[in-house]
Amino acid sequence: MFKNLREDWQTYDRDWSRQGMWVMVVYRFGRWRYGIRSRFLRLPFSFLYKLLKPVSEILTGIELPCEVTLGRRFRIDHFGGVIVSGDVVIGDDCVIRNGVTIGLRHTGVRGAPVLGNRVDVGAGAKILGPIHIGDDVAIGANAVVIKDVPANSIAVGIPARIIPRKEREADHSETLLMAEGGKNP
Repeated sequence: MFKNLREDWQTYDRDWSRQGMWVMVVYRFGRWRYGIRSRFLRLPFSFLYKLLKPVSEILTGIELPCEVTLGRRFRIDHFGGVIVSGDVVIGDDCVIRNGVTIGLRHTGVRGAPVLGNRVDVGAGAKILGPIHIGDDVAIGANAVVIKDVPANSIAVGIPARIIPRKEREADHSETLLMAEGGKNP
């Protein structure tokens, strides 16, 4: 727990005033208590977690249950209106912003998203259902993602339209060449 908190501390630029950091402390504590084998010894820590979790939700507007599987250096950039379902799996170096929902598509139907490494989720985005988001994906603000997104892609719109990054980068470099008076290769 302390190793992870030290890394979270660095991820949040050593700033205790960041609400995302507060939520991560409660999350890490909730995960840590599961490691206590004796039910009798775990009971007071579970009670404390059950008190801390709603307090952090009220103060920050971020719901991050300890059942979520988080990778390293997870960051909530802007607080407020963030909801992450308990079955979600999030990879390393992911960033989410305010108003993001990551969870179940339908009430009572199991299956939550799995986010790869280095996923950047824009403000207000919704990622719903048993889908997989690949590595190095950017999800645009207010996008509604209800199907798999391959690695190195951008997802924008409602429902999300998927744009491969390679094509987009090639188009950008071609535009730069044309603007500089160069010839199209």
